[in-house]
Amino acid sequence: MTERASALELARETLRGSRCWVVGGAVRDELLGAAPSTDLDLVIAGEVAPAARALARAAGATAFSLSDEFGAWRVVARSRGWQADLNPLRGETLEADLRLRDFTINAIAAPLCGGELIDPLGGAADLASRRLRIAAPDALEDDPLRALRLVRLVCELDLSADQQAREAARRAATGLARVSSERIYAELRRVIASERVGTGVRLALELGLCAVVLPELEALRGVQQSRYHHLDVLDHTLAVLDCVVEVQREPEALLGAEHGAAVRALLARPLADELTRGDALRFGALVHDIAKPQTRTVAADGRIGFPGHDSLGAELARAILGRLRAAERMRAHVAALTRHHLRLGFLVPHAPLTRRELYAYLDACDPVWADVTLLSVADRLATRGARSEEAIERHLELARAVIGEALRWQSSGRPAALVRGDQLARSLGLAPGPVIGELLAAIAAEAFAGDLHSAEDAIAFAATRIA
Repeated sequence: MTERASALELARETLRGSRCWVVGGAVRDELLGAAPSTDLDLVIAGEVAPAARALARAAGATAFSLSDEFGAWRVVARSRGWQADLNPLRGETLEADLRLRDFTINAIAAPLCGGELIDPLGGAADLASRRLRIAAPDALEDDPLRALRLVRLVCELDLSADQQAREAARRAATGLARVSSERIYAELRRVIASERVGTGVRLALELGLCAVVLPELEALRGVQQSRYHHLDVLDHTLAVLDCVVEVQREPEALLGAEHGAAVRALLARPLADELTRGDALRFGALVHDIAKPQTRTVAADGRIGFPGHDSLGAELARAILGRLRAAERMRAHVAALTRHHLRLGFLVPHAPLTRRELYAYLDACDPVWADVTLLSVADRLATRGARSEEAIERHLELARAVIGEALRWQSSGRPAALVRGDQLARSLGLAPGPVIGELLAAIAAEAFAGDLHSAEDAIAFAATRIA
């Protein structure tokens, strides 16, 4: 029995005899043949609270009120992996209720205990045509978040929004400023995680939604770059996002068959906010150049530069995700990606790297060793100005040489230290302080290079260094 089926079966068993319908995503996904959802939406013609409590008792779950004003309740069955929202019938009939919804594809209902679909707005036909239409002319103005939901449905379900829906989203865009950050982030996360994330972000920009929810991204439009770039900063950012998706899909093609499985496993790891490291890498692509408008300079000879955009960008990335109420782990991760995204490119002229140079790179990129290496590859692939083919090949060659060790650090952490700080201090008669940290860092680099092998070697090296 699937997770959704268990919720449905319990609802059918518990609410038998009630006038109750399954609505929204569960019906839509059934028509699409998509994977079953773990969210169930029910409409009840009658008292909602007793029904919610009864379902919770049957599932060994928790029931609580979502809205005193609208009478909605939620049942969360964590052990079973599903939740159900129960809502009272709005209007005098089910058809009237369905006409109050956002899109026609979400305005389809199925009787809980079986029967023909109720589809007054032609949502099933729209699904068959891969078309997204609004349920009513004012559907998005009633809740401006629905404008962002339009983007999410387009990229998640591979739909095409019709002109009326697009215009409604443009009109509703300014209203997003009144929507809570938590709700906005919930929709953005799903756009970012979608297979068609590039389509979604471009549509959000086209409809004016980013100007409200991600104004820093909109500010990249028209910012011209050096001759080594063929696009302005906004279009370059979107190209980097596309290249990140390419790296995720076919890491073997860019980094070698021996690293493909490890890259896929790394990017599939959960990170925070129900997102993976791969999803966070997409966020990193969107904000890696976010500080270029503030740092742009033009020299007397016309050369364009962006000094310090990596460090300022890290601060802006953290601020953006903070505004969206993202978890601290997500903020720190994306900020680190932004701060270090230039490092590998700076090392290309020094390739092949010595073991000490490789250590210095990994040490600086802590703790996003492999992730930021992948971002740098996407950034380089999207930069196709003067002499780009040669530059891309050299960058990829260096990335292939670095990624193996970066993945090992990502999997196992830094190599074990040869000696502890207190042990080093006692052996050399040193007081605790910055000198100990500097010596430990130097010892770690020498050990990585293969020149130190034991605690005795480390202490002797440190003694020579301070002498």
